[in-house]
Amino acid sequence: MKTFGDWLTSPWRRTAVAALAGALPVLAFPAPALWWWAYFALVPWILLARSAPTAGRAAYDGWGGGFGFMLAMHHWLLPSLNVFTLVIAALLGALWAPWAWLVRRFLADGGVPGRGRVWAALPVLPSAWLAIELVRSWQGLGGPWGMLGASQWQVEPALRLASVGGVWLLSFLVVAVNVSVAVLVSVPASRAPAVAGLVATAATASAAWVWSPRPGAEGQTRIAVVQAGVIDGPDRRFDREEQLTRRLIGQDVDLIVWGESSVGYDLADRPDLARRLAALSRSTGADILVNVDARRSDRPGIYKSSILVGPGGPTGDRYDKMRLVPFGEYIPARSLLGWATSVGKAAGEDRRRGTGQVVMDAGAGLRIGPMVCFETAFPDMSRHLAEDGADVLVAQSSTSSFQQSWAPEQHASLGALRAAETGRSFVHSTLTGVSAVYDPSGRRVGSWLGTDASTTAVFGVPRADGVTPYVRYGDWPVHLALLVLVALGLAEGARAVRLRRTAPAPLVPPARTVHESPARPGR
Repeated sequence: MKTFGDWLTSPWRRTAVAALAGALPVLAFPAPALWWWAYFALVPWILLARSAPTAGRAAYDGWGGGFGFMLAMHHWLLPSLNVFTLVIAALLGALWAPWAWLVRRFLADGGVPGRGRVWAALPVLPSAWLAIELVRSWQGLGGPWGMLGASQWQVEPALRLASVGGVWLLSFLVVAVNVSVAVLVSVPASRAPAVAGLVATAATASAAWVWSPRPGAEGQTRIAVVQAGVIDGPDRRFDREEQLTRRLIGQDVDLIVWGESSVGYDLADRPDLARRLAALSRSTGADILVNVDARRSDRPGIYKSSILVGPGGPTGDRYDKMRLVPFGEYIPARSLLGWATSVGKAAGEDRRRGTGQVVMDAGAGLRIGPMVCFETAFPDMSRHLAEDGADVLVAQSSTSSFQQSWAPEQHASLGALRAAETGRSFVHSTLTGVSAVYDPSGRRVGSWLGTDASTTAVFGVPRADGVTPYVRYGDWPVHLALLVLVALGLAEGARAVRLRRTAPAPLVPPARTVHESPARPGR
């Protein structure tokens, strides 16, 4: 009778199982949002890599699992990029090959690992995972969408940890718990290190809950979100946003935020639109943050720009989006990958990048830090805005191409992490949903505006002062993880040198002189 292990001897079947195992963590993210699942989701993948017959096969298990993880996390791109989504998942999936190789190296390597190797695995494997998240956080590789720690956006103790070490610390601890659980399941003789890992994780979360500073309250500001809904055409969209904004007259709001691409023309080219926005600002008594997606009149190229408009028109405060969506807003190495436009809805023309972040004065002493869409996935951007004095973080977004997928909910959830990391309230205003607001601790303020809504909503947004440890010390978990990996490399190098020096000399017959000849049989 064949066992499951016998069935896995087929490389293709094993790779398929690896892809399925790698896809499991996506259930911890919205829309399913099974946050608790994140602490077990990696266990099947770890057990598979541990059981690999060779180190090379373990690396293939890592690649297959990485492919499954990337494809599941970005499945909503399939209608837009089609087959190119599979190409991207396959390329990025290779990042997990070294991680799976390390899983086998520390948890199996052809036998039952000793306690020393299990103890080492607890910091090494999470550190290697963080190194992967660091590499793929580069904007040119798609950015940090789907970082494992982001699955904990609705868990208060996790948000407290985020204020200390950002989403990086959450990813590290989630992987550490998965490694500990995998050891408990597969290596009963090494339960002590596994239990110690679980206790250390719980102690870290408890310490953050008790001792990490809480944001100090500085009152509230009333911010309105205008969500137009799915409307074709920039003129009809502007008319709808204008109609919705008029509902805010008399509601005593301090700031009104429209979504990404809410204005489809450069305001310098369309002074009539600028006058209509200024009239809205005078009627509502609040500045309006719009987002212009258009070819600029003062310089070449298309920009996505957050522009603040007051009673007298544009105030001069402008932020041009810096981090563009690969393939959606530009094509990396277009001369090589430009064929992506023929198989999907990739960008026909590259948009231009801004050169720096901006903190805007929205009146009434309110300083806002704008970001556009994809940029909310980058923890460093919100951290720098908080350092530069932003009272409230404001993101303008649109996921209109992905309305029937998990993308809108995934995107909206990122605001909770950015708020907790910085100790600043976060307003996520979208063109088509999901719009959401979070307080400085990352807790949700009011209700989400779903993808079926075309409406306005006014939120009492808390203002806070103080600096979180994450804003002050930055990405220290990443630096610590890299030090662990450097130490591992040095230790492995020293071990290799030591083994080479202590290896016994090879047994060889004595050398013969030129006059000698080999003995013949029978002589």
